[in-house]
Amino acid sequence: MSNLDLKDKKVAILGLGIEGIALLKYLNGRVSNITILDRLSASEIIQNLEEEKAGAESLIEKYKIVSGEKYLDDLSDFDVIFRSPGISINHPKLQKAKGNGAVISSQIKLFFDLCPAMIIGVTGTKGKGTTSSLIYEILKSQYTEYSIQNTEKPQVYLAGNIGYPAITLLPKLKSYDFVILELSSFQLMDLEKSPHIAVVTNLTVDHLDYHKDVDEYQNAKTSILKFQNKNDFAVLNSDSTFNKYFIDHEAKSTIKYFSHTEDKDAAVKSGKVILDPKNKSITICDEDHIKLFGRHNLENIAAASIVSEILRIDSNVTKEVVSEFKGLPHRLELVSEIDGIKFINDSFATNPEPTIAALNSFLENKILILGGSSKGANFDELSENIARSKVSGVVTIGVEGEKIKSSLDKSGYDGIIIQGGDSIDEIITNARKLAKSGDVVVFSPACASFDMFKNYKDRGEKFKTAVLNLISKS
Repeated sequence: MSNLDLKDKKVAILGLGIEGIALLKYLNGRVSNITILDRLSASEIIQNLEEEKAGAESLIEKYKIVSGEKYLDDLSDFDVIFRSPGISINHPKLQKAKGNGAVISSQIKLFFDLCPAMIIGVTGTKGKGTTSSLIYEILKSQYTEYSIQNTEKPQVYLAGNIGYPAITLLPKLKSYDFVILELSSFQLMDLEKSPHIAVVTNLTVDHLDYHKDVDEYQNAKTSILKFQNKNDFAVLNSDSTFNKYFIDHEAKSTIKYFSHTEDKDAAVKSGKVILDPKNKSITICDEDHIKLFGRHNLENIAAASIVSEILRIDSNVTKEVVSEFKGLPHRLELVSEIDGIKFINDSFATNPEPTIAALNSFLENKILILGGSSKGANFDELSENIARSKVSGVVTIGVEGEKIKSSLDKSGYDGIIIQGGDSIDEIITNARKLAKSGDVVVFSPACASFDMFKNYKDRGEKFKTAVLNLISKS
């Protein structure tokens, strides 16, 4: 699908979150007939935006908006419907529209159709954000001094589910650039093109509130390599539950594996990541000498190391980047350790899903700080995960604090639940009182930030400052 294909079509943007706003900005001026469909009203949409708020209000006002409980009731007028990741391609009303001749697309599908650059796609139940970021840093380091015909150098971009809609990159991409995309199962479900290099960090059972069953979830992940050809590559975790029949009978690309149990293309052995252990045996890192938090991240490093090998990046570049890599700010960021208690800033978690991922990132006992302003989220799945995890205390904050407490009570959670307070310093102090040496205090709110902060970045920075203030008082 090209811009020319869309120019005179009746287009609907279904769901105006981060991706929907980015898509609207891209299509504005390129498509003449656009309608916005969202359960929320225009004012509610604007209220829920964070960084995307700039310039969005006047743009949204240019277009017709259908909102309310029945916003999906009349899709028959549209030629093309762009769904948000939160609305399944299998929604009956979308399927009915498709049966009536509408094209069902998405922001990420349009990006794949129009992107001139090499795409490296990363998915997985856990670890996809860290792996995407690490690949991005390795490539960025490699190509800082690189030039093509002494005139241009490749640019490296990170986008996708990690919080930066890929469609925003299109105006500046060149054929020799690289785009690393973190891709969720929601985005992959109906993808009809695959990246040149596909990375699957692991695959377990997840999102069964969205997918009808395990098979649908795993098949969605399969899309990341379903459309590859013999010139493409797939980097897979051999210890995971990826569809073996698909690999043996349908995959057309070159498959490379990493493992913590076997000597594959990259192996995690005795706390080290070793690239090509049977031949070159290059030690990429030792867990005692890296800054990335969490032993599970050794597998993510192994996956990124294989990608760098595929792209013929000097292993010394990979080693250097890995040794200094801390992850993204506000995303499972280790702020400090006080009296044996680690403080983790995961302010990027503005909904329950990344907070669930944060829970699974630490083996230690955890104190969670949860809450903020409302985005209409349901906290029951998060509460059930907390109830069966090593979480001894929850500190609730913001207007959603009571809703989270009610959800935790319903889940059977038997840990301590306290109200955090009215300031970030008070919240951190109360969390510190619940923690013991060896525990991890995780600030992963699962909510928007507008009741107390400007946005998730402001929230994360204030959390870090409060932790440092705690150190000065110790």
